[in-house]
Amino acid sequence: MSDARNALVVDDERDIRELLTLTLGRMGLRVDTAASLDQAREQLARQRYDLCLTDMRLPDGSGLELIGEIVRRFPHTPVAMITAHGNVEAAVEALKAGAFDFVSKPVELSVLRGLVTHALRLEAPATPAAAATLPPAPGSGRLLGDSPALVALRATIAKVARSQAPVYILGESGVGKELVARTIHEQGARAAGPFVPVNCGAIPAELMESEFFGHKKGSFTGAHADKPGLFQAAHGGTLFLDEIAELPLPMQVKLLRAIQEKTVRPVGAANEVAVDVRILSATHKDLSTQVADGRFRHDLYYRLNVIELRVPPLRERTEDLPALAAAILARLASEQKRPAPQLGADALAALAAHPFPGNVRELENLLERALALADTDAQTLGAEDLNLPVPPAATGRPASPPPAAAAPAPAPLETEESGGDASPALPGYIEELERAAIMKALEENRWNRTKAAVQLGITFRALRYKLKKLGIE
Repeated sequence: MSDARNALVVDDERDIRELLTLTLGRMGLRVDTAASLDQAREQLARQRYDLCLTDMRLPDGSGLELIGEIVRRFPHTPVAMITAHGNVEAAVEALKAGAFDFVSKPVELSVLRGLVTHALRLEAPATPAAAATLPPAPGSGRLLGDSPALVALRATIAKVARSQAPVYILGESGVGKELVARTIHEQGARAAGPFVPVNCGAIPAELMESEFFGHKKGSFTGAHADKPGLFQAAHGGTLFLDEIAELPLPMQVKLLRAIQEKTVRPVGAANEVAVDVRILSATHKDLSTQVADGRFRHDLYYRLNVIELRVPPLRERTEDLPALAAAILARLASEQKRPAPQLGADALAALAAHPFPGNVRELENLLERALALADTDAQTLGAEDLNLPVPPAATGRPASPPPAAAAPAPAPLETEESGGDASPALPGYIEELERAAIMKALEENRWNRTKAAVQLGITFRALRYKLKKLGIE
């Protein structure tokens, strides 16, 4: 590290100041110290720092006050909180106030060195924010669009990327929560480290502890060799816990401890292993409701939800559809080694009118199907090529059901007044009901057809037949 890097250590305990000064000095930093808020303010008025470490309790106030002042006055100076061992509430409050990270007393030097290394790896101050306001290049596979919702999302990502605080990503299925997590990782100080995504709903409950924390050889039947877990695989980088709501309660307890203590104990091991990971989590469910129902631990929710990031559904940013569709078609056509067709005005209008319950994932599926069925030399795809579901209103479905009091007996499907007009629309109406139910089951089961068939109460073969019949890919 360059000799130009400098740090400010704020702590009223002389021994702590000397330990941190010695440790940071060996890392090539020049260190100034302060024993109170007032002394820290004086130092900050005279000197700009690349890093600040502050104790929680100071003789003339709280370290939270100092964090707030640094965030307001020096937004590009990472500041970390020194907390008492096990004081999770203080650590969370510090992160919410804008702290880069926290370290517990007694200070573990390996953890401290990792924190400092990540803090000083942050990009130049203006780079992430500036990059966040610019739309990515077409076909880059990143967050595409110029809608206000996307511009605001990218700006927020640029801010949270500079922190080590856990981020809870909330959004419907198919909006791109993993893409948001990857973007946070790539814009942050851990970009050079691994990004490890894991679907919590895809791991059998009996294997979860081994998968997350690893195991030692011989610890259980089938453990023929030592195996590192997901936490160890993400060491120095980011662990993305997708569908976090699917974790069983016993595993939630163990995950909470791993996050708080920054250590894991492999199955069958006698000692714990220190891990340095940033936790990002996501779900399409409402975790607050899960907490209220007792299906998700309040303390784990409190620890994960330091920063909440909502990803808007596609229907809230329809102005991004042309850019998204063009990028997806270009990628798909490149994979198939064929020219990329354009979408006609009628196709774009049809997409804009579609509600997209499956969001970007559904858009990808629609375009992949349209491209597969189109002629290889087609230059334009029209609305008919998209084969979008017909809105219920167009199939004769009533806008709203009649009041129960007005219909003491079931109404006939066909009356003399109807002239038989309802009959031809009935098959289409039933198909739309089936399509909606199947799409809902697929989305809730992350497109696992076996699980979706079980939820729908039909066989896998019947589901496969209906998918083919309804044109659902």
